[in-house]
Amino acid sequence: MSIAFGLDFGTSNSALSLYKEGKTTMLDIDPFNTEGKTLKSVIYYDDEERTFHCGQDAVNAYIDNDAFGRYIQSIKTFLPDASFEKTEVGNKTYRLEQLIALLLRTIKERGETIAGEEADHLVLGRPVVFSEDPELEKLAVTRLLTSAEMAGFKKVSLQYEPLAAAFAFESTLAQGEEKTVLVGDFGGGTSDFTIIRARGGFTQGDRKNDVLGLGGVYIGGDTFDSALMWEKVAPWFGKNVRVKALYDNFTLPVSSLIMGKLKQWHQIPQLRHPKIEATLKDIRHRADKPQLIENLQNLIEDNYGYLLFQAIEASKCQLSNHDEAFIRFKEGKLEISEPVSLTQFQDIIQNDVSRIATCVDEVLDQAGMTPEHIDTVFLTGGSSHIPMIRELFEKRFGLEKMKSTDAFTSVAYGLGVNNAFV
Repeated sequence: MSIAFGLDFGTSNSALSLYKEGKTTMLDIDPFNTEGKTLKSVIYYDDEERTFHCGQDAVNAYIDNDAFGRYIQSIKTFLPDASFEKTEVGNKTYRLEQLIALLLRTIKERGETIAGEEADHLVLGRPVVFSEDPELEKLAVTRLLTSAEMAGFKKVSLQYEPLAAAFAFESTLAQGEEKTVLVGDFGGGTSDFTIIRARGGFTQGDRKNDVLGLGGVYIGGDTFDSALMWEKVAPWFGKNVRVKALYDNFTLPVSSLIMGKLKQWHQIPQLRHPKIEATLKDIRHRADKPQLIENLQNLIEDNYGYLLFQAIEASKCQLSNHDEAFIRFKEGKLEISEPVSLTQFQDIIQNDVSRIATCVDEVLDQAGMTPEHIDTVFLTGGSSHIPMIRELFEKRFGLEKMKSTDAFTSVAYGLGVNNAFV
């Protein structure tokens, strides 16, 4: 093996590491991203130029073109979705695997340019659970492997993302030092956990006996964004609007088939349909608050879903260090300023955090351990900074056991290290 890559293909961001001559280094794969070494896992197709863009370049082009064209975000979440087989982009039909391969190929080519040589070998990260349905789980794994092969990789190995994060933690241990570590990897789509016997010095070979517990739950950063959207922002777009019935003296809410699409950014463009446009035009005249329906029409017609969710995510991040934030959005005819307190946010995500806590308990039970048996808690991923999540682990395991590193690159680094084992 000359060189090999470790790729953390994330729901929101992707990161790449290089393994060469026994050493692992992170690669800066997005020259358009000035805030780190990650590449946003997004694709934009410019209808006019008939070209694809990836990463921050995709975001820039999308905004420069006034949100016209096809913008695809969170594509990883569709891997276990059997209903998503193909889609039309620029009058051409693409399978899901082809679109993901486009993104992975871009990452591969940029990595090879930096390394100065080709990389056929790849250790690719995967969440512990894609779906609780075994058939959909199998579908997601098959699609992911197929996408990597279509991107040009000849030898692909999959590794659980929290296990890769554990390998990254091992790099901080002295030669021969051992720790029982609980790793929490909080991605955009899932939260995964593993308990591993970490060994300083990068013990090579089969590490199965060192993995004491493994589990995950389909809750991630996108889940929290969706919850904020529904509770704090959707009312600006008609969530609570009542519409007078055509031939009777009573009112009805806006169809849940329409409103439900607001919960996830990538579903909002699905509302750009002549029948839905006609429906909204009709009910706006019978709504008790027609301005809110007009807001919804503008959101759909001007394709502002991505930018709106960016504003929501920004407020969520601000709540990691402040007791209050504002969801501020101003584009075209839309202007929103919605306050959200840390207490409100914690109430909104309480059930999801409880499910995370249950998952951690299950992983401990699987390992036959209690919190006292854990030497170190190593958290990675953007949502690991959410105060309610950090408090969950601090109270259960003790503040002195908490460790962290770069929240967005540790998994990719560990995947690079994993090349020594395969």
